[in-house]
Amino acid sequence: MKRLMSIYKKVLDQQFNRLHPMLQKRYEFPNHVPFRATGVMKKIRVGPKFLFPLLWLGTKSKLLFPEQGMNIPFEILNTPMVGPNGEEQIHWERIFDFGKKKRYFNALMSFDAKRKVIKDYLGEPSVLYSDLVFTVSTEGDLIIESRKQRLVIGKFEIPLPRLFQGLATVTEKYCDERGVFKIAVNVRNPIIGLIFSYEGAFKPNDLE
Repeated sequence: MKRLMSIYKKVLDQQFNRLHPMLQKRYEFPNHVPFRATGVMKKIRVGPKFLFPLLWLGTKSKLLFPEQGMNIPFEILNTPMVGPNGEEQIHWERIFDFGKKKRYFNALMSFDAKRKVIKDYLGEPSVLYSDLVFTVSTEGDLIIESRKQRLVIGKFEIPLPRLFQGLATVTEKYCDERGVFKIAVNVRNPIIGLIFSYEGAFKPNDLE
C-alpha cells in the first residue's frame, strides 16, 4: 500500500512536532496500522431529560446515546483506510459498555487541504457533518474544536444555524505518571447547554 502522510500531521503541520511524543505516535498511523485501546470513562453525562428521544434516536446511527454513568468500560479503534477518491480516511469506532448494552460514537474523518480542516462525518450512516480544527497546547496536549456543521440526509447536506449545533471541544493528553492517554469530550449547544460529555483514560493495545 502506498505510504500516505497522516491526515492529522497534515492538518497540524509544524504543530505536530509539539505534541507529546506519545500523542505523535498515536496520530501518525505508520504503515496504516490501526490504533486500538481499552480503558474506562470515569464519567459520562448527557443533557436535559427532554433530549432523551433525540439521544435514543442517535443510537440507530451509532451516534450519541441516552445512557450516563460512572466508570464505564471503553474501547476505541481508529482504522486508516483509503476512500473511493483516493483520499486517506480514518474510521473512528468508540464503544461504551453499559453492561447489557453497548453504545457507540462513530465517525469517519478526512483532510480538507484547501481549508486546512478535518472533515468529520458522524454516525453510521452519517447524519451529521462537522469541520474540526486541531491545535496543540503549550503543554503538548491535543485540542480539537468543532466549527461549521451540516445535517446529512442521504446525498443532501443542510447547513445548521449555530443555535441548532452541538459544538464539541476535545482535549487529549498523555499522562507519563500513569502511562495512559486521558480524554475529555464536551458537546454543548448555545441555548440548551450540555448535550453530551465524557472523560476518562485508556491504554493502547499491541496490534500484530
